[in-house]
Amino acid sequence: MFLLTKLSPNLIRLCSNAAGKAVKPDIDKLVKKNKVVVFMKGIPDEPRCGFSNAVVQILKMHGVKYDAHNVLEDENLRNDIKVYSNWPTIPQVFINGEFVGGCDILLQMHRNGDLIEELKKVGIISELLKAEEAKEKSSDK
Repeated sequence: MFLLTKLSPNLIRLCSNAAGKAVKPDIDKLVKKNKVVVFMKGIPDEPRCGFSNAVVQILKMHGVKYDAHNVLEDENLRNDIKVYSNWPTIPQVFINGEFVGGCDILLQMHRNGDLIEELKKVGIISELLKAEEAKEKSSDK
């Protein structure tokens, strides 16, 4: 019993380091699988919190297709994504494999036009931009 007690902190540290190294490649694959990836509570058709719903609505307005991962279905994913991004809250948005932020950041980017620009960088033309350009063309006639 003494030996087990004495070794257990080292054993725990070894196991947690191995698990941490295994998590990063899995999260890397998820965030790079699509141009836009969202880790949220619920699914796009049924968000389970107001912040996740706001992210869904913003992306819908821009006509963005994205991968969504429901962190409520997997407690490990919920914790691992917070460690991966060094961001404490859900939802989390990634564009082109890079962490953008949560609901507040995405909302700010939507309001100031930065989201349209970030989407353009990865080859996504916002539906809001298309509508604005169509409106300008029709008013020019």
